[in-house]
Amino acid sequence: MKIENTEEKGSTLSFTLKDARNSQANALRRMAINHVGCFAIDTVTFYENSSAMFDEYIAHRIGLIPIKTPSSGYSETDEIMFTLEATGPKIVYSSELESKDKEVKVANGAIPIIKLANEQKLRIDCKALLGNGEKHAKFQPGIVTYDQEKDGTFSFSVESFGQMPPREIIGKALGSIKDELKEIEKEVKKI
Repeated sequence: MKIENTEEKGSTLSFTLKDARNSQANALRRMAINHVGCFAIDTVTFYENSSAMFDEYIAHRIGLIPIKTPSSGYSETDEIMFTLEATGPKIVYSSELESKDKEVKVANGAIPIIKLANEQKLRIDCKALLGNGEKHAKFQPGIVTYDQEKDGTFSFSVESFGQMPPREIIGKALGSIKDELKEIEKEVKKI
C-alpha cells in the first residue's frame, strides 16, 4: 500500500491510496470522521435572551461552530468555557465567543449566530468538551470521501472544518486505527 499525488490547499488535502482494499480505505475514512477528537460547544447556559429565537435554536447553532483543537494536552474530561454578551441592533458573529483558554478558540469568526434587533440582548456561557463523531456530528473534524478507481486505487479528499489541519485529521485517524488493532491483539492473546 502506498500514498501518492498528495496535494494540500488550505483546509483541503487530496491524495491517492494505491494497492489497498476497500476495507482499508473505508476504515481510514470512518476513523477520520468518527474517532478523531475535537472540541465542540456542548452546553449553553442562557442568562438573558430577548431575541426572537428560542434558546434551543441558538444553542444548536453555537454547538455547530468549529472550535480549534490543539494536537495534544487536553482530555475528554477538560471543559473549556466561552462567554458571549451582545446588545442589538447587530448581527452576532462567532468571533464574539470569548474563550477562557487562548489555545481553544473559535476556528472561524465569520459565522453569524443571530441577528439582534434594537435593544435585544444575548448573554450566555458555553462549555466546550472534547468528543468525537461517534458521540455527535458536531465533534467531526471534517469531511472525508474517496472515489474508487477500477484498478483498486482510491482518490481521497479530506476537508477540515477548521478545528485542525487535514493532515492532522489523517494522522490522528491512523493513530486510532493502530489503537484499535492493539486492543484486538490484546484480546486475541487472552484466547
